[in-house]
Amino acid sequence: MSEHQHITLPDGSIEKQTSTLNLGPTHPATHGVFQNVMEMDGERIVSTVPTVGYIHRAFEKIAERRPYYQITPLTDRLNYCSAPINNMGWHMTVEKLLGIQTPKRVDYLRVIIMELARITDHLICNSVIGVDSGAFTGFLYVMQYRELVYEIYEEICGSRLTTNIGRVGGFERNFTPVAFQKIEKFLAEYPDVLKEFENLFTRNRIFMERTQGVGAISAERAMNYGFTGPNLRAAGVDYDVRVANPYSSYEDFEFTIPVGTTGDTYDRFLVRNAEMWQSLSIIRQAMEKVKALPEDVYHADVPAYYLPDKDDVYTKMEALIYHFKIVMGETDILPGELYHPVEGANGELGFYLISDGGRSPYRLHFRRPCFIYYQAYPELVQGAMLSDAIICMSSLNLIAGELDA
Repeated sequence: MSEHQHITLPDGSIEKQTSTLNLGPTHPATHGVFQNVMEMDGERIVSTVPTVGYIHRAFEKIAERRPYYQITPLTDRLNYCSAPINNMGWHMTVEKLLGIQTPKRVDYLRVIIMELARITDHLICNSVIGVDSGAFTGFLYVMQYRELVYEIYEEICGSRLTTNIGRVGGFERNFTPVAFQKIEKFLAEYPDVLKEFENLFTRNRIFMERTQGVGAISAERAMNYGFTGPNLRAAGVDYDVRVANPYSSYEDFEFTIPVGTTGDTYDRFLVRNAEMWQSLSIIRQAMEKVKALPEDVYHADVPAYYLPDKDDVYTKMEALIYHFKIVMGETDILPGELYHPVEGANGELGFYLISDGGRSPYRLHFRRPCFIYYQAYPELVQGAMLSDAIICMSSLNLIAGELDA
């Protein structure tokens, strides 16, 4: 940081100079590896220039050299706080290209996983906003229930954070009775915890003063930037991909879209809390729908793109051929061009895919909501205090892994 000073001009007047502050890229308060070069007048921000790319991993170019099913682990590492939504979004993109119609039970199981992921993402974001306002208790409390969701993932696919869950056409294995028991346990316990979490913050005078009016954005400016997800809804726009462009049978569920008014940090916090309640309702509905369907259906009948059972690989020539072609990436994909969006936990996550009929994408672009939010960050913090810049950054739910891709 370069210090500011006062300079006496020849006419006797005093010119005040500002100071330059580097916030990041390795500052713990930035919650990720990105930098802001801030011009400061004391503790007040005059202007800021964001810098991205410190962990750029060239996922889009890597994807152009990989078979389609090997791209799923790349999507895990975008917004890793809700990786299963990324996985499902990619699978549905490929299914749209191939014209694969998934069974209803697959759709409902995917909804359960995606809404659990949305809850884990929101509880991380909101509890970190609490930490940045000086309240650590809520963070420690809800992390126990993120852990419970990770145990559900682990029971279903063997992984926890970067899940690589599911496959093109459905899931790689059926949900076990233990997985359903863990989901029921979460549904039974988390509502009381969420209520207590809200009681800690929602009417807390210190928290309100630290968040109300901080990082506010109007609906018009948010749409001009390309905001989506909770950040757009907090500004008063009721846009949700699950409603506007339903996928995975979301049209079969009843839920409301929480909307704010001011677009500030406090409203973003409230919207995410309200969305967790809606996600719990959706999961309960999905569980009831799954119970009414045959238990042995967990993937579509697409042998050319879906790995066969191991027992069949060992005993049947056709299954062995399919297994070899899929694992070695020797299955040609239909040519086409499409865009498929899903409602990620932090906004619209989209996959723009161009296939030339080969075994890998000709071009693949990830529409990452974080990359769009960060462009608005200088406007949101201009004139704010340095402490406001930190909590505003948290409320946007900026994930460096997704921002840089």
